[in-house]
Amino acid sequence: MEMIIDFPEGARVDAHFGPYTVMTDQPPAGGGTGSAPTPFAVFLSSIGTCAGIYVLGFCRQRGISTEGIRIVQTPIANPLTGMISEIKLEIQVPPEFPEKYYASLVKSAELCAVKKHLQDPPSFDIATKMVEV
Repeated sequence: MEMIIDFPEGARVDAHFGPYTVMTDQPPAGGGTGSAPTPFAVFLSSIGTCAGIYVLGFCRQRGISTEGIRIVQTPIANPLTGMISEIKLEIQVPPEFPEKYYASLVKSAELCAVKKHLQDPPSFDIATKMVEV
């Protein structure tokens, strides 16, 4: 899926693909207005929402309501590098959720394509090309 990235104003950087636009901005301290999440926050949210779609699918296949279910995602940073070294996903379920499905729910969240790509990351090829405007 090709994406077009543009720079609408200020510190905004938006990604356009298909009929969608993902808007990003920097907080005021970073020169933006805080009108949208930062690119890194969008990246992190893709992990939890990807796991969430698998949890949703698991529940739907079994006719289990997702009311009261949520995923709490906690990134853990390496204090020396500031880089994220671990991402914890806690699937919180209501008391009536069948305990026999706890492990299966975790296995379904582990199917997340974003997580799989992080475990076997792609290479990057970044270049500059002059185009006529």
